[in-house]
This record gives sequence, structure tokens and C-alpha cells, in this order.
Amino acid sequence: MVALWKLMRGVRQLELHRLILALIIFCLLSMAFLAYYVSNSPKIKEAPPLPFSDCGGGGAMAPGLGLGADGPGGQRAPLFLPPRQGWQRQMKTMDVSRTEPLVLVFVESIYSQLGQEVVAILESSRFHYRTEIAPAKGDMPTLTQHNRGRYTLIIYENILKYVNLDAWNRDLIDKYCSEYGVGVIGFFRANENSLLSAQLKGFPLFLHSHLGLRDYRINPNAPLLYITKPNQVEQGILPGDDWTVFQSNHSTYEPVLLASTRSSEGVAHFGSSTVRALHATVVQDLGLHDGIQRVLFGNNLNYWLHKLIFVDAIAYLTGRRLCLSLDRHVLVDVDDIFVGKEGTRMKISDVEALLNAQNKLRTLVPHFTFNLGFSGKFYHTGTDEEDQGDDMLLQHRNDFWWFPHMWSHMQPHLFHNVSVLAEQMRLNRVFAQEHGIPTDMGYAVAPHHSGVYPVHSQLYEAWKSVWNIRVTSTEEYPHLRPARYRRGFIHNGIQVLPRQTCGLFTHTIFYNEYPGGSKELDKSIRGGELFLTVLLNPISIFMTHLSNYGNDRLGLYTFESLVKFVQCWTNLRLQTLPPLQLADKYFEIFPEERDPLWQNPCHDKRHKDIWSKEKTCDRLPKFLIIGPQKTGTTALHSFLSLHPAISSSFPSPVTFEEIQFFSGANYDHGIDWYMDFFPFPSNVSTDFMFEKSANYFDTEAAPKRAAALLPRAKVVAVLINPSDRAYSWYQVGGSGPGPSDPGSQQHHHGRVCCLMNSPVCVQLHIVDGAMLRSKPALVMEGIQRFLSVTPIFNYTQALMFDESKGFWCQRVEGSRSKCLGKSKGRKYPEMSSESRSFLAEYYRDHNVDLLRLLNRLGHPLPSWLRQELQSSSWS
Repeated sequence: MVALWKLMRGVRQLELHRLILALIIFCLLSMAFLAYYVSNSPKIKEAPPLPFSDCGGGGAMAPGLGLGADGPGGQRAPLFLPPRQGWQRQMKTMDVSRTEPLVLVFVESIYSQLGQEVVAILESSRFHYRTEIAPAKGDMPTLTQHNRGRYTLIIYENILKYVNLDAWNRDLIDKYCSEYGVGVIGFFRANENSLLSAQLKGFPLFLHSHLGLRDYRINPNAPLLYITKPNQVEQGILPGDDWTVFQSNHSTYEPVLLASTRSSEGVAHFGSSTVRALHATVVQDLGLHDGIQRVLFGNNLNYWLHKLIFVDAIAYLTGRRLCLSLDRHVLVDVDDIFVGKEGTRMKISDVEALLNAQNKLRTLVPHFTFNLGFSGKFYHTGTDEEDQGDDMLLQHRNDFWWFPHMWSHMQPHLFHNVSVLAEQMRLNRVFAQEHGIPTDMGYAVAPHHSGVYPVHSQLYEAWKSVWNIRVTSTEEYPHLRPARYRRGFIHNGIQVLPRQTCGLFTHTIFYNEYPGGSKELDKSIRGGELFLTVLLNPISIFMTHLSNYGNDRLGLYTFESLVKFVQCWTNLRLQTLPPLQLADKYFEIFPEERDPLWQNPCHDKRHKDIWSKEKTCDRLPKFLIIGPQKTGTTALHSFLSLHPAISSSFPSPVTFEEIQFFSGANYDHGIDWYMDFFPFPSNVSTDFMFEKSANYFDTEAAPKRAAALLPRAKVVAVLINPSDRAYSWYQVGGSGPGPSDPGSQQHHHGRVCCLMNSPVCVQLHIVDGAMLRSKPALVMEGIQRFLSVTPIFNYTQALMFDESKGFWCQRVEGSRSKCLGKSKGRKYPEMSSESRSFLAEYYRDHNVDLLRLLNRLGHPLPSWLRQELQSSSWS
């Protein structure tokens, strides 16, 4: 009986274990099934968000909210007393024609946030500026030069630094502003030490600080309004409790922006009788007090409306010299129109919404048309519903503009053969022809911007041969960030326009899942980054993706809302042009951007990622030889080539040992062409490659170009007495008995100054040309130390003096020498004393400038310069 009981007990325990195991297996299977279902089933999403339909308050004033305290019968009482009649006739006329179009910005420090925001707006608008640390006492930058004002506008990050200047500097800057018609923009932001109420020193203006405000308004009577549309109201609480408002009874002040305080406690300290009165947070000084026009802000530029008014203030105070027109051209590219995984593509309802939105936008933006980019290989690779969406896009193909990507959406820089790359493009062209897609737009975009910049020459050649492409766009030139630096250029006959992002990427497809929350997208549209892109750029090409027009259709939401917001708050005239016309317009506005400035691809990770793996920056030179002709640069080139660790560039069939890349038409060939002149180094760390081109010294563009491509390169410059060079140059010409007119040589030292102040010449070594001629081994030893090249080569043994040539040459065997050609190292008749005296006097001022520059940079003086300074004529 006991044995039977034990047997039954064991059976029950075994069944219990099996039951528990079965439950565990069931739970695991249920979880796996649920995970699979959740990840693969279509999302049940809310209806797409509706774009902005009104101006968020419009131009109508709320009852009792006039531009000042309510008067009898609801009449508007003036904010600043006494009332002014005919103020327009009293305003001081702005005449800045005697100033240079340069803005002087006084900042608290180079790291201050407001200063950086001011500079960012100036840079985005392509306005030239100079920043200075605001002096409380002491040095003020030079304001005039040759009876012209150096600055057309002065901006103070902290207006107190201006009003608290010492008497001498304050009088100096005020006289300058008054005489040259220069205006001042200033900002005041309260801090913990600011008084609640105070009078601005020297002005009939009171400041009331530490306020919380709400309901921002634009005064339609403010003269500076240009882009900003008057009579608009931004409802709601303004961010922060550190606002400052201005109060005055002088007729020179006109409010620009006004707001109400949030509570009665906030206004008690300046005696306002009502919370709902409006107070000026930005005022315009019409110049009736002291003859100087100013615009003062009672906060920083964090609030979007301040940025808008700041742009208008710059335009007004500079007499519209620093001002863009009201025209804004916008093109919306929809990349990868057939590319995308299932569940993210467009369906029939999405295409219908795209057409409806385009028609609606055309009523606001003339000629607005979505520009669709296609890779034909991915046509009909979605779900059945999405394939029907593809078909509907093609049914309405003539309602859109079209441009090609690559057939298989591959990156062009991966193709090293032009023929293979062109074949991929032909497949896409055949697809377009078979489906009736227009093929004559002349515009294309490379996937991931590959091959556009850094330039992959094979892409440009294939584009032209297959598609006859004349325009493209990229966000990579010169760099992705900061976006305000993006520019256009022309290469190989193709115009490259800057492309802008709009906060929409392939993964941003649901409104409520937008990174940082949907409020971040709305913030960008309503005065944020997207709005500022349109405000500060006359031409904007926006990059969007197929997935932004399915799902929640964030592309439609974004651009419908943006257009409405721009038209509510600004007088900007939005319009659209086809890409070819848009490119012509761009380079008409910015002709200076036609010529590119090649950067080093290896100094930008993004650029390196979209650069051919067959290319390497190791083929770029580590140093350059510069110097005007007839100074000994060819001899130096030959001496350096003797060093076992130093390699010169390959000779050119046209210009011999000189490449002349940075100084002329060769620059248009691009850096691939340039690098082909250099070997692959056997040891990157110890091999030194160089090139020398005499005309780098004479070309204005050469220093900037060299600095962009070779920012870490060292520079060896050969200088000789300009009198000797003029005489030698004359002898080469052989046109008469005396020295040539030195006029052509007068910029000799001016170029030195330009080169030595260039970023590429931070590491600069000056070679005394006279010393190179007389003691070359000593000069070469100094150059080796400067370059830090190893091993140290013994030039005393490698060189020998050739008596017949009168020059140092390479020692080849025993006492034999190998010298340069007949045109090098020639002997000339001695220059007459009269000619030398004439030339010495002619170059006197230039030599003095060179002396000062070399002393400032800590370079030793060449022997010939010391001799000139010690001559009797310089006493």
C-alpha cells in the first residue's frame, strides 16, 4: 500500500512538472507571435495632421488691446507721449554712401551666445562683418580710412557697453555715426544685478526689467518694417521672465514690438494703470534726439520675431545696402520616389493628397511644382496598394517635374569606370522613356550626394553624356554644417546649387513620433530653423523623401504650414522656378560663387565617406615653393629634388616643372587632376612631396586656394632685392640699355604681405635669395630643419660651384657638375649706380613694409634687406 502511494505521488509530481513546462513553452510562443504581429502588421495611425490654416491671431486687435492704454470710447492712446504728428518729415535721412558695406560687431566675448547669433545671421545673409571685444576703456578700432567710413553699421551685443564708454571714445563713435550716417543696434538683457527701473544713461529713455510678457504685437507705424508684415499678433506667453520694456515721452522713439505684462505685480514698479496696456520691447530711435538712428532690443535674439525685426533693422539702418530683395525662390525635391521598404511608400490616397496640396500651394506660390527624383529599378517593389500608388504617380507624370537618381540607387563614387557608370544611367533613362517620364529637365541628384562634392569626375562626365545634365545640388559644399556656409559652384559645365534640409528624413514619417516631439517640427516651421532658411536665403532647394509623403504626409504638412506662416508674418514673395532657371537666377545673384574653392576631402569625415577609395590625400604635397620669377625658385627645386626623402611633382608637358594649379585655369580641373602629378608615397610619415610654381606669388586667388586644400602645408618663399629682380627681368626682355620700368614690380612685397598673412602661411620659411646664390648648402640646411625632414642630407658634398656658370650646381662625378639650362644663372652687366639708386628709392616704401611685417612675424631679415636699410639713402 505504501509503495502504491509513493508511485501515485511520483506520477502526480511528474505531471505537475510537465504542466509547468508546457505553460512556459506556451508563454514563449505567445510572446514570439505577438512580437511578430506587432512588428509586421500595419500601424493603426491617426489621421495626418492638418497644416496651419490661419495666422494664429491675425491682424485684428483684441478688444481693449490698442497700442497703448485704452482711451475714452475705446480710442487708442499713444504709447509714448506726447503724440507726434508728421514724424516722417522730421526723421533724419540715412546716407551711408560714404561708408564701406561692413558691419562692426562689438561682443562681450568670442564665446557669448548672443554675439554668435548676431554673427550667424550676418553670415547667413552673406554680409561682411568684423567682430571686436567691446571696450569699456582704451582702444577703439579705426573707424575711417581715406575720408571714408570703414563701417556702415555698428552692433552692440550689450548696449550698456556703448552708453558707458569713456567720454573720449563715446564722443568719437557718436561723431562718426553722425557724420557718416551710421546707425547703431543694441541689445539689453536683464540679469540678477539689473535694476527694476532705470534711465538709460544719456538718453530720455527708461528701462523696466525682469518682466514676464504675453501677446506680442507689431506696430504698423514703425518705419523700419520691410520684410516684417505689420498688424500681426503672436498670442500667448512669451518665454522667460527677463524681458525689458522701454518707456519715453520723447518724439524720437517709435515702438516696433509691443507686449502686455502677465500680471499686475509685474508693472507696479512703473505705475501703469492696467495689466492689459502694451509696452515696447523693441524701439526705434528716429535720430531726433542726437542725430543718430538706433534700434534697441529689450532681450536677445532667442525669440524668433526678434530675428525677423533684426534683419529689418539691418536693412533700414544701412539704407537697404545690406538687404536681400523680397523675392524668395523655393524648390521642393522629393528624393527616392520609388525607393522605400513596404509600409513606408505612397498609396493612391497619398498621391491624391500630393496633387491636392500642389494645387493649393500654387494659389500661394506661383508655379509651385513638386520635383520627383526616381530610381527605376525600384518601381513596383512595394505592396499591392503601394504599387498602385506608383502607377498613379506615372498617370499624373505631367503634373510634376522629374529628375533622375541612379538606376539602382548606388553611390556614383563607387564606380571608377565612366562607361559602367553611364550604363547604369542609361538603364534609368530607358525606364523613363518607357513610362513617359520627361527626360529633358537637365537636373539630377546623386544618391547621398556622392560624387558631387568632393568631385568624382566620372560622375560629371557620365551625367553630361547620358542625361545632358546642366544643374545639380548638394548639401556638402563646402561642408554640411553649419548650413549657413553652404554655397554653389560650377564645375565641368554643371551648375551645383546648395541644398537645404527641412527636418524631414527617411525615418520621420509620423507626426507624433517626430524626434523631440511634434512641437519641435512646429517650432522649426513657426519662426525656427526652417523659417529662417527661407528668410535668409533668396533661393532654397529643400531635400525631402518619398516616405515623407506617405503615412502622416509630413512633407505636405510642413510646406503648407511653412508657406502659410511666411505669408502671415512677412512680405516675402514666394515663387518656384524649374531647376535650370533657378540655377541661372542663383548665379545671377551670387556671381562670385561660380568658381569653386576645393577643400581637403580627408579633413571631413562625411566627405571621406563619399570619396573614392582609390583616391588618397597622401598624394597631396606637404610643402610649396613660391617666389616671383628670377628669384632662384628653379634652382631651389633642383636642390630639393636631390634629397632622398623629398619628391617633386611630375613635370607638366606644358609648364615643365611647374603645375600652376592654384593660379589659373588648371584649378578648374579639380583635385583629381592635381593629385595625378604626385606619386603614391612609399612612407606617408617620412616622404615629403612638394611642388613649385612661380606664378602662385603673383595671383590673388592662390593663397586662399592653397589654404583651403593644403591647410597644413608648409611654405618656402624665396625673396631677393626687388631692384635686382627688376634688372634681371629687364635683361631677359633685352629691350634697351637701362633698367625696365619698375612699375610691373611694385607689388613684389605687397604679395609677400598677402601670402604671409594667409592661413596657408602660418608655417612660412623665408629664403634669402642672395644667400641661396652664394651659400646654398647653408640655406638647404635651414630648410631641412624647417621641414623636419630626415635624414639630414649633406648638401656640402652634393653641390659644387661651377666657375663657367658662376652658379652652384649638382656634383655628379668627381669634379664634374650638372647645372640648370642656359637660361638659368646667367651673368649680366653690372647695374649702373644711377639705376640702382633710382630703384632703391622706388621700392623704399615696400621694403619698409616688408621690414615691419618680418619683425612682427619674428622672421630674420634677408641680408639684402639689411644692406638696403643700412645704405646712406635710408638714413
